Amino acid sequence: MTPPLHIGPHTVQPPVVLAPMAGITNAPFRTLCREFSGGKGLFVSEMITTRALVERNAKTMQLVRFDDSERPRSIQLYGVDPVTVGKAVRMIADEDLADHIDLNFGCPVPKVTRKGGGSALPYKRPLLRAILHEAVGNAGGLPVTMKMRKGIDDGHLTYLDAGRIAVDEGVTAIALHGRTAAQHYGGTADWEAVARLKEAVPEIPVLGNGDIWSADDALRMVRETGCDGVVVGRGCLGRPWLFGDLVTAFTAFTAGDSVGDPTGERAYARPSFGEVARVMLRHATLLGEWLGDEARGVIDFRKHVAWYTKGFSLGSQARRRLAVAASLDELTGLLGELDAGEPWPEGADGPRGRTHGRNKVVLPEGWLDDPYDCAAGVGADAELETSGG
Repeated sequence: MTPPLHIGPHTVQPPVVLAPMAGITNAPFRTLCREFSGGKGLFVSEMITTRALVERNAKTMQLVRFDDSERPRSIQLYGVDPVTVGKAVRMIADEDLADHIDLNFGCPVPKVTRKGGGSALPYKRPLLRAILHEAVGNAGGLPVTMKMRKGIDDGHLTYLDAGRIAVDEGVTAIALHGRTAAQHYGGTADWEAVARLKEAVPEIPVLGNGDIWSADDALRMVRETGCDGVVVGRGCLGRPWLFGDLVTAFTAFTAGDSVGDPTGERAYARPSFGEVARVMLRHATLLGEWLGDEARGVIDFRKHVAWYTKGFSLGSQARRRLAVAASLDELTGLLGELDAGEPWPEGADGPRGRTHGRNKVVLPEGWLDDPYDCAAGVGADAELETSGG
């Protein structure tokens, strides 16, 4: 059975968190996921850079706006300078911009790691401690959590040290993606690392992340690792109804049901293509309303087409036409030409999004020379100027 997840004063039940994903987890997508969950769970914004927030960058200020129905409001911050992180957190607290702050130490993309940020940063233990100290100290009582990876590569694992530093500095909870930065999104997530972290930091909740493609995957992770909850990222791409499945699964699990549903009786979503098409149109509509421009909303939606349609027998030409639609009317018409009655395809719940690995992590020069030397490698330009994707 799973007790409720407590993030400071906030109770998250079921213990399910939408992972922050750049260019994806904006207000429209969070709205869709929240609707399917019945408002249950925690839904985190896409990454907000601390420099851009402090400088009140226009795009960033739009990204930190939440719908009135979003409670608790959750912002993920990225930063490499302790002072700037502290200022950003103080701004959020003073201006009531959010109810929860998550810190990004898990991003593996080169534009972030080459500046010493994301999944590269925990290698510099004193820098990590300084950032956490400033964040918690300036939060004004708001809970501060962090998301990280196992480390830079198998030879430079940092997650256990980072976990103890987080506890020391007053972090409320930790999410661990069971991959290194070098793995990127390739290979298999190491759920045993989640279990080891839980054993190392029993004082605070630990959430597991990686290879959760279905509600039953989430239950297995909890059972196998003892973690306090799960963070779902790529598994919900084109599948916002997964959060409804997660509510169903964790409700049954809390009542004492076993993991999995071999009888097929559990009410997981298996939408027909017509039902998927309606969700696609709502998603595109919400994007247009949020951006204040229908055409921009449809264009932004294009990246989601392949995820929503995966497994359905639409044909490559139909997919290409959907992926270049320029208006809601065009998108509606194209979807209307397809077989609305096609049932949910078998095997459509597998990996989506990026699945490749990297042989080498791009890092600042000399970054790995000394985990305690923070004098070099992180310059003034390491603070990214813009947020999101």
